[in-house]
Amino acid sequence: MSQNPEHNPQGEPPKAMLRLHNKLTKEMLWMYILRLLQERPHYGYEIKELVTERFGFSPATVSGYAILYRLTKDGLIAGQRKDDSPRKYYEITEEGRDAMKSAKEFLSETLHRVFDLTE
Repeated sequence: MSQNPEHNPQGEPPKAMLRLHNKLTKEMLWMYILRLLQERPHYGYEIKELVTERFGFSPATVSGYAILYRLTKDGLIAGQRKDDSPRKYYEITEEGRDAMKSAKEFLSETLHRVFDLTE
């Protein structure tokens, strides 16, 4: 009987796939946030909801705000309040756009090198 390579005998994905999923989603949350901000400015909770809706995983609220803080500190995004709104809206900076270009190049090269023999 052949076994689905994407699942173990209990029907669950192999642990390596679960680790890969976590590495490319939750641990790389900054890329997903910058991707959303390429479209238009968003506020914190809205970003969390959009990540879940658009990319299919739900980051912890605290993680999202920690990443927003780090991205702001690194100059990749800027936050500002609109009019008298209590919400802070974040927008991507030129440095953030450059970071996305670099990330895309790096990931494309990595995928090509790793999967060059995979059909």
